[in-house]
Amino acid sequence: MNTNKTVLEIDNLVIRFDVPEGVVHAVNGVTLNLKEGETLGVVGESGCGKSVTMLSILRLIQTPPGRITSGRIQFQKNDLFKISLDKIRTIRGAKIGMIFQDPMTSLNPVLTIGRQLTEPLEIHLGFDQTESKDRAIELLSKVGIPAAEERLKDYPHQFSGGMRQRVMIAMALACSPKILIADEPTTALDVTIQAQIVSLVKKLGKEFGMSIIWITHDLGVIAGLADRVMVMYAGYVVEEAPVKELYRNPQHPYTIGLMNSLPRIDLDSKRLINIRGSPPDMLVQNLGCPFVDRCPNAFDRCQNENPSLQKINDKHYLACWWDVNKNKKRDE
Repeated sequence: MNTNKTVLEIDNLVIRFDVPEGVVHAVNGVTLNLKEGETLGVVGESGCGKSVTMLSILRLIQTPPGRITSGRIQFQKNDLFKISLDKIRTIRGAKIGMIFQDPMTSLNPVLTIGRQLTEPLEIHLGFDQTESKDRAIELLSKVGIPAAEERLKDYPHQFSGGMRQRVMIAMALACSPKILIADEPTTALDVTIQAQIVSLVKKLGKEFGMSIIWITHDLGVIAGLADRVMVMYAGYVVEEAPVKELYRNPQHPYTIGLMNSLPRIDLDSKRLINIRGSPPDMLVQNLGCPFVDRCPNAFDRCQNENPSLQKINDKHYLACWWDVNKNKKRDE
Protein backbone atom coordinates (compact mmCIF):
# COMPACT_ATOMS: atom_id res chain seq x y z
CA MET A 1 0.00 0.00 0.00
CA ASN A 2 1.62 3.23 -1.14
CA THR A 3 1.70 6.32 1.07
CA ASN A 4 2.23 9.98 0.29
CA LYS A 5 5.86 9.76 1.44
CA THR A 6 8.33 10.29 -1.39
CA VAL A 7 11.28 7.88 -1.38
CA LEU A 8 12.96 8.99 -4.61
CA GLU A 9 12.87 12.30 -6.43
CA ILE A 10 14.43 13.03 -9.83
CA ASP A 11 14.48 16.66 -10.91
CA ASN A 12 15.27 17.90 -14.45
CA LEU A 13 17.69 15.09 -15.36
CA VAL A 14 19.69 15.70 -18.56
CA ILE A 15 22.10 13.06 -19.92
CA ARG A 16 24.31 13.28 -23.01
CA PHE A 17 26.56 10.76 -24.76
CA ASP A 18 29.58 11.92 -26.75
CA VAL A 19 30.03 9.66 -29.79
CA PRO A 20 32.15 10.07 -32.96
CA GLU A 21 29.08 11.27 -34.89
CA GLY A 22 28.25 13.98 -32.36
CA VAL A 23 26.27 14.34 -29.12
CA VAL A 24 23.38 11.97 -28.36
CA HIS A 25 20.59 13.77 -26.47
CA ALA A 26 19.59 10.68 -24.48
CA VAL A 27 17.59 12.19 -21.60
CA ASN A 28 16.07 15.66 -21.80
CA GLY A 29 14.85 17.04 -18.50
CA VAL A 30 13.14 14.05 -16.87
CA THR A 31 11.39 14.70 -13.55
CA LEU A 32 9.66 12.09 -11.40
CA ASN A 33 8.66 11.25 -7.84
CA LEU A 34 8.37 7.73 -6.46
CA LYS A 35 6.16 7.12 -3.43
CA GLU A 36 6.72 4.60 -0.64
CA GLY A 37 5.28 1.20 -1.63
CA GLU A 38 4.34 2.42 -5.13
CA THR A 39 5.00 0.60 -8.40
CA LEU A 40 5.86 2.97 -11.24
CA GLY A 41 5.82 1.68 -14.81
CA VAL A 42 8.20 3.45 -17.20
CA VAL A 43 7.13 2.79 -20.80
CA GLY A 44 8.69 3.61 -24.15
CA GLU A 45 10.32 2.11 -27.21
CA SER A 46 14.00 1.15 -27.38
CA GLY A 47 16.29 4.17 -27.24
CA CYS A 48 13.80 6.50 -25.56
CA GLY A 49 16.02 6.99 -22.48
CA LYS A 50 14.13 4.95 -19.89
CA SER A 51 16.98 2.56 -18.98
CA VAL A 52 19.61 5.32 -19.05
CA THR A 53 17.47 7.38 -16.67
CA MET A 54 17.24 4.53 -14.16
CA LEU A 55 20.92 3.51 -14.47
CA SER A 56 21.85 7.08 -13.58
CA ILE A 57 20.15 6.66 -10.18
CA LEU A 58 22.95 4.29 -9.14
CA ARG A 59 25.62 6.21 -11.09
CA LEU A 60 26.05 3.31 -13.51
CA ILE A 61 26.38 5.50 -16.61
CA GLN A 62 29.81 4.91 -18.14
CA THR A 63 31.76 8.17 -18.22
CA PRO A 64 32.92 8.79 -20.92
CA PRO A 65 31.03 8.61 -23.25
CA GLY A 66 28.07 9.40 -20.96
CA ARG A 67 27.76 12.57 -18.89
CA ILE A 68 25.04 13.94 -16.66
CA THR A 69 24.90 17.62 -17.57
CA SER A 70 22.21 18.69 -15.08
CA GLY A 71 19.68 17.38 -12.61
CA ARG A 72 19.30 16.14 -9.08
CA ILE A 73 18.36 12.75 -7.64
CA GLN A 74 17.26 12.83 -4.00
CA PHE A 75 17.20 9.62 -1.95
CA GLN A 76 17.12 9.50 1.87
CA LYS A 77 18.24 13.15 2.19
CA ASN A 78 21.18 12.55 -0.19
CA ASP A 79 21.71 13.98 -3.66
CA LEU A 80 23.04 10.84 -5.36
CA PHE A 81 25.05 12.92 -7.85
CA LYS A 82 26.97 14.70 -5.08
CA ILE A 83 27.89 11.87 -2.70
CA SER A 84 31.17 9.96 -3.00
CA LEU A 85 31.56 6.73 -5.00
CA ASP A 86 32.24 4.88 -1.73
CA LYS A 87 28.88 6.02 -0.37
CA ILE A 88 27.02 5.17 -3.58
CA ARG A 89 28.43 1.64 -3.34
CA THR A 90 26.78 1.28 0.08
CA ILE A 91 23.44 2.19 -1.56
CA ARG A 92 23.73 -0.12 -4.59
CA GLY A 93 22.13 -3.42 -3.73
CA ALA A 94 21.62 -2.56 -0.07
CA LYS A 95 19.05 0.24 -0.42
CA ILE A 96 18.31 0.28 -4.15
CA GLY A 97 18.28 -3.11 -5.87
CA MET A 98 18.28 -3.67 -9.62
CA ILE A 99 17.20 -6.53 -11.89
CA PHE A 100 18.89 -6.27 -15.26
CA GLN A 101 17.46 -7.21 -18.64
CA ASP A 102 19.76 -10.14 -19.46
CA PRO A 103 20.49 -12.42 -16.48
CA MET A 104 23.10 -14.44 -18.38
CA THR A 105 25.39 -11.44 -18.87
CA SER A 106 24.54 -9.96 -15.45
CA LEU A 107 25.56 -13.05 -13.49
CA ASN A 108 29.25 -13.93 -13.15
CA PRO A 109 29.76 -17.19 -15.11
CA VAL A 110 32.75 -18.35 -13.01
CA LEU A 111 31.17 -17.90 -9.57
CA THR A 112 28.54 -20.19 -8.05
CA ILE A 113 25.04 -18.86 -7.51
CA GLY A 114 25.61 -19.27 -3.78
CA ARG A 115 28.70 -17.04 -3.80
CA GLN A 116 26.94 -14.37 -5.83
CA LEU A 117 24.06 -14.35 -3.36
CA THR A 118 26.12 -14.41 -0.16
CA GLU A 119 28.71 -11.76 -1.11
CA PRO A 120 26.37 -8.71 -0.85
CA LEU A 121 25.03 -10.03 2.45
CA GLU A 122 28.55 -10.18 3.87
CA ILE A 123 29.55 -6.77 2.46
CA HIS A 124 26.40 -4.74 3.20
CA LEU A 125 24.91 -6.50 6.24
CA GLY A 126 28.00 -7.98 7.88
CA PHE A 127 26.65 -11.56 7.85
CA ASP A 128 29.02 -14.43 8.59
CA GLN A 129 29.19 -17.47 6.28
CA THR A 130 26.46 -19.42 8.08
CA GLU A 131 24.05 -16.48 8.24
CA SER A 132 24.60 -15.54 4.61
CA LYS A 133 24.13 -19.15 3.44
CA ASP A 134 20.87 -19.49 5.39
CA ARG A 135 19.63 -16.19 3.94
CA ALA A 136 20.62 -17.27 0.40
CA ILE A 137 18.64 -20.52 0.77
CA GLU A 138 15.66 -18.55 2.07
CA LEU A 139 15.83 -16.12 -0.88
CA LEU A 140 16.05 -18.87 -3.52
CA SER A 141 13.06 -20.57 -1.92
CA LYS A 142 11.10 -17.29 -1.93
CA VAL A 143 11.64 -16.82 -5.66
CA GLY A 144 10.45 -20.35 -6.39
CA ILE A 145 13.67 -22.29 -7.03
CA PRO A 146 13.31 -25.89 -5.80
CA ALA A 147 16.08 -27.69 -3.86
CA ALA A 148 17.52 -24.28 -2.97
CA GLU A 149 20.38 -25.54 -0.78
CA GLU A 150 21.70 -27.90 -3.45
CA ARG A 151 21.43 -25.25 -6.17
CA LEU A 152 23.71 -22.83 -4.31
CA LYS A 153 26.62 -24.91 -5.66
CA ASP A 154 25.53 -24.56 -9.29
CA TYR A 155 26.79 -22.05 -11.86
CA PRO A 156 24.61 -19.73 -13.99
CA HIS A 157 24.85 -21.91 -17.12
CA GLN A 158 23.16 -24.73 -15.18
CA PHE A 159 19.96 -22.65 -14.83
CA SER A 160 17.30 -21.96 -17.46
CA GLY A 161 16.57 -18.38 -18.54
CA GLY A 162 13.57 -18.09 -16.24
CA MET A 163 15.48 -19.56 -13.30
CA ARG A 164 18.42 -17.20 -13.89
CA GLN A 165 16.01 -14.27 -13.77
CA ARG A 166 14.63 -15.62 -10.47
CA VAL A 167 18.20 -15.70 -9.15
CA MET A 168 18.63 -12.07 -10.22
CA ILE A 169 15.45 -11.18 -8.31
CA ALA A 170 16.77 -13.01 -5.24
CA MET A 171 20.05 -11.07 -5.48
CA ALA A 172 18.20 -7.77 -5.84
CA LEU A 173 16.12 -8.54 -2.75
CA ALA A 174 18.99 -9.93 -0.67
CA CYS A 175 19.45 -6.82 1.50
CA SER A 176 15.73 -5.86 1.60
CA PRO A 177 16.14 -2.62 -0.42
CA LYS A 178 13.72 0.30 -0.23
CA ILE A 179 13.53 0.51 -4.03
CA LEU A 180 13.68 -2.21 -6.70
CA ILE A 181 14.44 -1.19 -10.29
CA ALA A 182 13.47 -3.84 -12.86
CA ASP A 183 14.95 -3.09 -16.30
CA GLU A 184 12.81 -5.06 -18.78
CA PRO A 185 13.39 -8.27 -16.80
CA THR A 186 11.00 -10.37 -18.90
CA THR A 187 12.10 -9.36 -22.43
CA ALA A 188 14.10 -12.51 -23.21
CA LEU A 189 11.57 -14.90 -21.65
CA ASP A 190 8.59 -16.69 -23.15
CA VAL A 191 5.09 -15.46 -22.34
CA THR A 192 4.34 -18.06 -19.64
CA ILE A 193 7.57 -17.33 -17.77
CA GLN A 194 6.98 -13.57 -18.21
CA ALA A 195 3.67 -13.87 -16.38
CA GLN A 196 5.31 -15.86 -13.57
CA ILE A 197 8.08 -13.25 -13.13
CA VAL A 198 5.61 -10.34 -13.10
CA SER A 199 3.44 -12.13 -10.53
CA LEU A 200 6.50 -12.96 -8.41
CA VAL A 201 7.81 -9.38 -8.36
CA LYS A 202 4.34 -8.06 -7.51
CA LYS A 203 4.00 -10.54 -4.62
CA LEU A 204 7.50 -9.90 -3.25
CA GLY A 205 7.08 -6.14 -3.58
CA LYS A 206 4.11 -6.28 -1.22
CA GLU A 207 5.87 -8.70 1.12
CA PHE A 208 9.02 -6.56 1.39
CA GLY A 209 7.13 -3.22 1.31
CA MET A 210 9.29 -1.96 -1.56
CA SER A 211 8.78 0.76 -4.11
CA ILE A 212 9.25 -0.64 -7.62
CA ILE A 213 10.24 0.96 -10.92
CA TRP A 214 9.39 -1.40 -13.78
CA ILE A 215 10.94 -0.44 -17.14
CA THR A 216 9.31 -1.89 -20.25
CA HIS A 217 8.37 -1.24 -23.87
CA ASP A 218 5.14 -3.21 -23.42
CA LEU A 219 2.09 -1.49 -21.92
CA GLY A 220 0.40 -4.88 -21.62
CA VAL A 221 2.97 -6.14 -19.10
CA ILE A 222 2.35 -3.39 -16.55
CA ALA A 223 -1.45 -3.26 -16.80
CA GLY A 224 -1.87 -5.40 -13.69
CA LEU A 225 1.40 -4.46 -12.01
CA ALA A 226 1.86 -0.67 -11.86
CA ASP A 227 0.04 1.94 -9.79
CA ARG A 228 1.21 4.75 -12.07
CA VAL A 229 2.66 4.90 -15.57
CA MET A 230 5.21 7.30 -17.07
CA VAL A 231 5.45 7.28 -20.88
CA MET A 232 8.77 8.35 -22.40
CA TYR A 233 9.61 9.30 -25.97
CA ALA A 234 12.96 10.51 -27.37
CA GLY A 235 14.31 11.29 -23.90
CA TYR A 236 11.22 13.21 -22.74
CA VAL A 237 8.33 12.32 -20.44
CA VAL A 238 5.26 12.84 -22.66
CA GLU A 239 2.51 11.54 -20.37
CA GLU A 240 2.08 10.40 -16.78
CA ALA A 241 -1.03 9.12 -14.99
CA PRO A 242 -2.39 6.44 -12.63
CA VAL A 243 -2.54 3.16 -14.55
CA LYS A 244 -6.36 2.93 -14.73
CA GLU A 245 -6.64 6.55 -15.86
CA LEU A 246 -4.00 6.07 -18.57
CA TYR A 247 -5.66 2.97 -20.01
CA ARG A 248 -9.14 4.50 -19.83
CA ASN A 249 -8.21 7.95 -21.10
CA PRO A 250 -4.83 8.11 -22.94
CA GLN A 251 -4.14 11.65 -24.16
CA HIS A 252 -0.79 11.78 -25.95
CA PRO A 253 -0.82 10.58 -29.59
CA TYR A 254 2.21 8.38 -28.84
CA THR A 255 0.45 6.72 -25.87
CA ILE A 256 -2.64 6.20 -28.02
CA GLY A 257 -0.43 4.66 -30.70
CA LEU A 258 1.07 2.24 -28.18
CA MET A 259 -2.42 1.29 -27.00
CA ASN A 260 -3.62 0.70 -30.56
CA SER A 261 -0.68 -1.60 -31.26
CA LEU A 262 -1.67 -3.94 -28.43
CA PRO A 263 -3.71 -7.07 -29.24
CA ARG A 264 -7.15 -6.80 -27.61
CA ILE A 265 -9.46 -9.75 -26.90
CA ASP A 266 -12.38 -7.43 -26.12
CA LEU A 267 -12.40 -5.77 -29.54
CA ASP A 268 -13.33 -7.33 -32.85
CA SER A 269 -10.43 -5.92 -34.83
CA LYS A 270 -8.70 -7.70 -37.71
CA ARG A 271 -5.55 -5.59 -37.83
CA LEU A 272 -3.38 -3.77 -35.31
CA ILE A 273 -2.68 -0.10 -35.99
CA ASN A 274 1.02 0.74 -36.19
CA ILE A 275 2.68 4.06 -35.39
CA ARG A 276 3.79 5.54 -38.71
CA GLY A 277 7.33 6.77 -39.33
CA SER A 278 10.49 6.32 -37.27
CA PRO A 279 11.86 7.74 -34.00
CA PRO A 280 13.77 11.04 -34.32
CA ASP A 281 17.54 11.28 -34.70
CA MET A 282 18.83 11.69 -31.13
CA LEU A 283 21.95 13.44 -32.45
CA VAL A 284 19.73 16.39 -33.36
CA GLN A 285 18.01 18.51 -30.71
CA ASN A 286 14.89 19.96 -32.33
CA LEU A 287 13.01 22.99 -31.05
CA GLY A 288 9.60 21.40 -31.56
CA CYS A 289 7.81 18.33 -30.22
CA PRO A 290 9.90 15.16 -30.70
CA PHE A 291 6.82 13.26 -31.94
CA VAL A 292 5.82 15.87 -34.54
CA ASP A 293 6.85 13.88 -37.65
CA ARG A 294 4.79 10.84 -36.59
CA CYS A 295 1.78 12.63 -35.09
CA PRO A 296 -1.57 12.63 -36.94
CA ASN A 297 -2.61 15.85 -35.14
CA ALA A 298 0.53 17.95 -35.64
CA PHE A 299 0.20 21.62 -36.59
CA ASP A 300 2.56 24.63 -36.89
CA ARG A 301 3.14 25.15 -33.15
CA CYS A 302 4.28 21.53 -32.77
CA GLN A 303 7.11 22.17 -35.26
CA ASN A 304 8.43 25.21 -33.42
CA GLU A 305 7.72 24.71 -29.72
CA ASN A 306 8.14 21.63 -27.52
CA PRO A 307 5.29 21.38 -24.96
CA SER A 308 6.25 20.98 -21.32
CA LEU A 309 4.59 18.44 -19.04
CA GLN A 310 1.42 20.05 -17.68
CA LYS A 311 -1.32 18.85 -15.31
CA ILE A 312 -4.54 18.35 -17.28
CA ASN A 313 -6.64 16.80 -14.51
CA ASP A 314 -6.20 15.11 -11.15
CA LYS A 315 -2.83 13.25 -11.24
CA HIS A 316 -2.76 13.20 -15.08
CA TYR A 317 0.12 15.05 -16.79
CA LEU A 318 0.61 15.61 -20.52
CA ALA A 319 3.10 17.22 -22.90
CA CYS A 320 1.02 17.94 -26.01
CA TRP A 321 -0.53 20.95 -27.79
CA TRP A 322 -3.52 18.91 -29.03
CA ASP A 323 -6.67 18.03 -27.05
CA VAL A 324 -7.65 14.57 -28.29
CA ASN A 325 -10.99 14.61 -26.43
CA LYS A 326 -12.14 17.89 -28.02
CA ASN A 327 -10.21 17.26 -31.28
CA LYS A 328 -8.75 20.76 -31.32
CA LYS A 329 -5.68 22.76 -30.30
CA ARG A 330 -5.25 23.28 -26.57
CA ASP A 331 -4.63 26.99 -26.94
CA GLU A 332 -8.02 27.56 -28.58
